[in-house]
Order: sequence, then C-alpha cells, then structure tokens
Amino acid sequence: MIKAVIFDMDGVVVNTEPIGYRANQELYKSLNITVPDEVYGTFIGNSDKMIVQKLKDLYPLSLTHQELLDEKYKYYFNAFDSAEDLEMLPGVKDLIIDLYKNGMKLLLASSASNRKIEKVFARFNLHQYFDCTISGEDFEESKPNPAIFNEAVAKSGFTKEECIIIEDSTNGIKAAKAAGVYCIGYNSGHTMGQDTSLADKIITDFSQVNFDIISNIK
Repeated sequence: MIKAVIFDMDGVVVNTEPIGYRANQELYKSLNITVPDEVYGTFIGNSDKMIVQKLKDLYPLSLTHQELLDEKYKYYFNAFDSAEDLEMLPGVKDLIIDLYKNGMKLLLASSASNRKIEKVFARFNLHQYFDCTISGEDFEESKPNPAIFNEAVAKSGFTKEECIIIEDSTNGIKAAKAAGVYCIGYNSGHTMGQDTSLADKIITDFSQVNFDIISNIK
C-alpha cells in the first residue's frame, strides 16, 4: 500500500515554465547569447546551478558561476513577483488536500532552489500539507540522477515500494525510475519537449487520480 507521495514542483504543482522561459530569455539577451529551444528543453528538470554550469560549458561567458547564478535569480524573481496570472495547475490542490486529509504523507522533491520553493509555497499556502521539501540545489547532481528521490524516500520513513513520485519532465521521470520508485507521469501539454513515456502511469488531468487510486497502486 502506498503511504507517501513525492511531488515535483515545476510543471506538476505550478506551471512556472512560462515565467522561467521569459526570465531566461531576458537573461540570455543581457549576456548576448542565443539558446535554442531544443537546448533549453534539455535544461528542464535540472537544478539552477547545473543549468548555470551547462551555460558556462556551452558559451564563452566571463561571469563566474556564482555571478551568473545571481543574475539568473534576479531575472527569475522579478518575473515571478510581477506575475499576476500565476496559478496552481488545475486539480492539483484538490489532489493534495484529498491525500493529506486521508493521512498520506506528502513530500516535495524539486530541482528548484530553496528560494523558489519557498516563494511558491508561501504564495499558495502549501506548507500545511507537506511533511518536508527537498531542493535540488543541495545535491551535486541534478535529475536524472536519482539522489534527490533517494533522499525523499529516506525522509518519508517508508520503503521505496510504499512511495510514488509524480513528475512531468523527462529528467525527473528517469530519476524516479533510477530510484526504483513507481512514477506517475503528468502530461499537461504545457512543458516544452518532455517525454513521459517511461512513467509507470501517465495522466493528463489530476482528476484521473485520487487517494483511493494512489493508495492501492502496486
């Protein structure tokens, strides 16, 4: 029986991809570089520090890693704070409440920085539902490396067979499978160029799952 659900954040709980895309395009413009969408798509699911390292590997940038990371955050949080239309993805809040009220332990394991996670949780009042949040910035390797999900399973207090992961990105689903955890792939149609086919179960709407369905996954 499933006893814990591990959520990704971006593209699962909230669709910050348009905000991130706009902010990153402004960043790239300031750096005088062009990042094609097919390259940008490979960044999705990676931590910010990993993305910054990839940018430095791909382009002749004079900024240090920390300077570039600070610039990336500056553009992102300006876009986030000014976004009036940012909402949680349809049905996900109802699912979170349903799981929580039925005693399911909820954890968040996101490649996003702790600052980004806190912004989202404060904006949508999510702290009350989640047992803990885990940020990808605290790990040397990003998804598809399974380290963040291994940590989430350990913090859940349950075995990996008693946990499931809800992910939307190719890298995130690969990380879930590498961790040996059942994965629900959420294909919202909003995330750029992501393949959910490796997931154990694929949904296109959160109304397709609830506590009864998830708790009885084998």
